[in-house]
Amino acid sequence: MSQISDPPRRTALNAAMLAVLVSLVIPTVARSQEIVALVNGEPITELDLEHRAKFLLMSGNKAPPRQEVLDSLIDELLEIREAKKFTIEVPDSEVEKSFSGIAQRMGVDTQKLTEILVKGGASADTLKQRLRAELAWAALVRGRFKASLEIPDSDVEAELHLHNSPDKKDVGYEYIMTPVVFVVPRGSPDAAYDARKRDADALRARFQSCSDGIPFARALSEVAVRDQVVKFSADLPAELRDLLDKTDVGHLTPPEQTAEGVQMFALCSKKETTSDTPEKKVIRDQIFQQKFGAKAKRYLAELRREAMIEYK
Repeated sequence: MSQISDPPRRTALNAAMLAVLVSLVIPTVARSQEIVALVNGEPITELDLEHRAKFLLMSGNKAPPRQEVLDSLIDELLEIREAKKFTIEVPDSEVEKSFSGIAQRMGVDTQKLTEILVKGGASADTLKQRLRAELAWAALVRGRFKASLEIPDSDVEAELHLHNSPDKKDVGYEYIMTPVVFVVPRGSPDAAYDARKRDADALRARFQSCSDGIPFARALSEVAVRDQVVKFSADLPAELRDLLDKTDVGHLTPPEQTAEGVQMFALCSKKETTSDTPEKKVIRDQIFQQKFGAKAKRYLAELRREAMIEYK
């Protein structure tokens, strides 16, 4: 009979193996919980630092310096703490919404995004902490410096003339649209969407005016005609502006699949406007970001000077 099968010897061997495993695991766990800095009494651990470093590596494909990673975590704690002083607390639902938005832009769901982060050595929590700080800080800076962050139309016009030739006319459009949705229940197979798309194409072919076409659409089975909406081209993404510009007034845009089913827009009116155009919006946003960035940088520097930051 093998000696290893002897119960006392097997028990002793198992105990020895367990002791070796524990001796390997305990230092790793202890190191991950090691505090590397205190920010007004709030700790940043080695694990926080490691997860954020891995996240930044995944984001930029370059390993950031340790101090840069630590500074980003310190700044976030200061930003969240300062926002709380002014009763600005970002709900978990808003953080989850932003997290979900990132996943959608990557073409994955939130579970898959979490898996990607963990596989890269980071965590969902480190990204959510960053999102919470960004949302809180943006709300705080916008609120505290609202007046000084306003962009006069004269500044936008001056910047516009600086970059454009005098004879160039900057024009935008005001669109009046009615959403038309061919409803498809959630979880339906692709064949159901294909069938509804054919129905939508059939309506689009006979839709010649909003006055006649919208009442006809309302009478169709499992078709929802939403309330009319007014949009300016400056508020729309370039892809949708291009789509609307290719659609004649009184007609429907091509059908697109959405969470509700298959959606089209009836373009009921399109008017030129010079008050707010896509180019002006770009310039206004650029000026705002410059002002916002300068205000936020000075504000954060002031918080750092006043903070109690202890490096361990």
